[in-house]
Amino acid sequence: MATKILIIGACGQIGTELTMRLREIYGNDNVVAGDIREGGKELMESGPFEIVDAMNRTSIEDICLHYEINEVYLMAAMLSATAEKYPKKAWNLNMDSLFHILNIAKEGKIDKIFWPSSIAVFGPTTPKENTPQQTIMEPSTVYGISKQTGERWCEYYHNKYGVDVRSIRYPGLISWKTLPGGGTTDYAVEIFHDALKNNHYDCFLKKDTSLPMMFMEDAIKATVSIMQTKSENIKQRSSYNLAGMSFTPAEIAAEITMHIPEFTITYQPDFRQAIADSWPGSIDDSVAREDWSWSHDYDLEKMVEEMLDNLK
Repeated sequence: MATKILIIGACGQIGTELTMRLREIYGNDNVVAGDIREGGKELMESGPFEIVDAMNRTSIEDICLHYEINEVYLMAAMLSATAEKYPKKAWNLNMDSLFHILNIAKEGKIDKIFWPSSIAVFGPTTPKENTPQQTIMEPSTVYGISKQTGERWCEYYHNKYGVDVRSIRYPGLISWKTLPGGGTTDYAVEIFHDALKNNHYDCFLKKDTSLPMMFMEDAIKATVSIMQTKSENIKQRSSYNLAGMSFTPAEIAAEITMHIPEFTITYQPDFRQAIADSWPGSIDDSVAREDWSWSHDYDLEKMVEEMLDNLK
């Protein structure tokens, strides 16, 4: 049976690039992009698009039925910085949308789900360096609380109802193709835009704040890979740790000055500093590497080069 995919939140930072990659793999007509608003030209013109509200179960079911969808990627979410401003709205969006998809799968209407988690599931009491797959998880942000809860529900639906749901704890994601959407690690994208425009960046985190990051190419590779892996190899049904690189604002700035010598950076930490301080500095993803042969391709040096070359 042909793989027929619906991506909810297809116009977001990850969704845009994921949609294009999945269309390359499975064919344009077999990958339906869905979002509450229209996306960029390439996404809109390369395959089917439907306006879909992640909170509206009926409309999701209708689209699944119409296109004979068997896999859903639920990429719609309110991210960490925005969620702190609208806690209830973030909780409702992040939780209700997941329940809709889990229940549609439970009823046998779709076969497989991808749902992204995040390093935000960890909190101030989590071991900071090489955070293991199984560890203390006491998130202190609205976004983290919703993702931690989502992980528990994914595992529950798998154990109780046999739902084939797969998940990755994304670190901060860096891309030149789309702008970030209200996260705490957004500085690592903004810095490139400002470096090229103004030779200067005013950073909202302290210079020594180390966070786990990943180039978008690697994140897309991981997402495709976990979904293509045989079900029996997916042993973690909550979510998998995933790592690429870890760096501080000072380190990424130093790497940028190798290409733009006149670049300068200043630091004015805001409310996002407290969010960053509650997260790990580096992640141990050995379980993902063992279970489904995950490996990353990009380090800081390669990523900075790629970002500057493409944004120029």
